[in-house]
Amino acid sequence: MFDFNHDGKISAFESAAEFGFLGRLAGNDDTAKTELELSGLDPDELEFMDAYERRAALKGAGLNPDEYDF
Repeated sequence: MFDFNHDGKISAFESAAEFGFLGRLAGNDDTAKTELELSGLDPDELEFMDAYERRAALKGAGLNPDEYDF
């Protein structure tokens, strides 16, 4: 199914694509956490901020604050 180049072998890229796809189907999507980590924000720190500060920090990192539930 994930043999994109049809060579009969699964490459590392094809295996990663399969893992990501099947993980999302199973509901194991950590996208929000990954986006926070990649933007340099600490989820634990965000929880201690008041709502206004948290919104400003998320916006400053280029993230949509409405997509996160703290």
